[in-house]
Amino acid sequence: MNTVMMLTVILLPLAAGVLLPCLKLKNRKGKLAFVFAVLLAEAVCTVLLLCSDGAELTLFSMTQTLTVALRLDGVSKIFMAIAAFGFLFAGVFAFRYMEHSEREDGFFGFFLLSLGALMGMDCAKNLITMYLFFEMITLLSMPMVLHDRTQESVRAALKYLFYSVAGAFLALCCIFFLARYSTTLDFAPGGSLDMAKASGHESLLLVVIFLGVVGFGAKAGMYPLHGWLPTAHPVAPAPASAVLSGIIAKAGVLAILRIVYYSVGTKFLAGTWVQYAWLGLSLLTVFMGSMMAYREKTFKKRLAYSSVSQISYVLTGLFLMTATGTLGGLLHVLFHACIKVCLFLVAGSFIFNTGRHGVEEYRGIGKAMPKTLWAFTIASLALIGIPPASGFVSKWYLAAGALDGGLPVFSWLTPVVLLVSALLTAGYLLPITISGFFPGKDFEAPQRTNEGGILMWLPIAILAAVTLLLGIFAGPLVQWLSALAASIL
Repeated sequence: MNTVMMLTVILLPLAAGVLLPCLKLKNRKGKLAFVFAVLLAEAVCTVLLLCSDGAELTLFSMTQTLTVALRLDGVSKIFMAIAAFGFLFAGVFAFRYMEHSEREDGFFGFFLLSLGALMGMDCAKNLITMYLFFEMITLLSMPMVLHDRTQESVRAALKYLFYSVAGAFLALCCIFFLARYSTTLDFAPGGSLDMAKASGHESLLLVVIFLGVVGFGAKAGMYPLHGWLPTAHPVAPAPASAVLSGIIAKAGVLAILRIVYYSVGTKFLAGTWVQYAWLGLSLLTVFMGSMMAYREKTFKKRLAYSSVSQISYVLTGLFLMTATGTLGGLLHVLFHACIKVCLFLVAGSFIFNTGRHGVEEYRGIGKAMPKTLWAFTIASLALIGIPPASGFVSKWYLAAGALDGGLPVFSWLTPVVLLVSALLTAGYLLPITISGFFPGKDFEAPQRTNEGGILMWLPIAILAAVTLLLGIFAGPLVQWLSALAASIL
């Protein structure tokens, strides 16, 4: 039964995504009902899989050693949960946001196809399967960036494609070497590197693994292959930006997690120059992304730079290679997904209802859209890391993991960079709330809007509430992820 559901969460959105444009449904309500039914079924199947013990299935074998196979484990469940529910909320929001689009069928088609590819990667059993779905994610999500067909969106989509393909090429080279020096291509907690084969080739392997992780880091927006992210988000429709930032970018995180913890193993990497280089790049990305967001005046581009910074919080936790740091990274995978999907949907609601894109143009918007701005404020406090919101919990464990790790320089540099980034995050998010609710005496209050209707503000409100509740009731989640983090070191 678990195997059937695992196949369903992959094949259902893929089949629906192909079928939707072919059906050419003229009745918009029927079309939206079809999309909603698929997204809801996906969420239900995911919940059932979260409660299961696991599943495993070999789809086909190319050779005796190269197989395309699926397996459900603890890491799979984390990434499947954020994909299923993130796409559900963004999809419901898109029902209203995309109502005037001439290419709505194409958007929802690629929206569902991207979800299916993500689910396939989440359930991958080995490096070959993971790489196959990783490339599919790029090809199937790029049309959402290209949706408006403007010159700017075409350039942004091509940039996204080139960065992702270049990164994937580096990753593929890494996979070739790991196939030569590993006992198996299947993922195994602690890694499957054959130390007898690797003996005498350690320096070469470290270089190749370093480049492979940098390549996968392109999808996660890690420096130096981060440039596509702030270019793609401002031109993509807001629901696409929400899933690109909060969920699809996590494909890079998942690939890095599988390489470091399930293919190579932290025992081989800990204390090497590779670990220090990765930590240096991730902390540089955290600071740089926050600083660029602080200086940016376009709302969606500001959120895009914020994603560059925040996703590298996760990578920093993984690169610490300690149980506490890994726990902080896994927590931030979940929390950042909820927060950033919420924030991008808020941006979409602001743009949809006002037609304005600049941060400074949202002065007094709290008078016209109070529910949306309150949700933005709650999600912003969570992203900054103000207790008891969820972001505080993950950042606490990230800082504790760095302090406990005892790495030279990075044991104190990591908490410092995280603190500076939090201050910058407050600097680029909270002024929107302050000027939105308190525009000044000379400001003429705009007319109250319906905030895009229930299809817009309800997903935003639910996500904002979840970002708060996950922090207040984080205990069971922390306990479960602690056990998972300890089992993969």
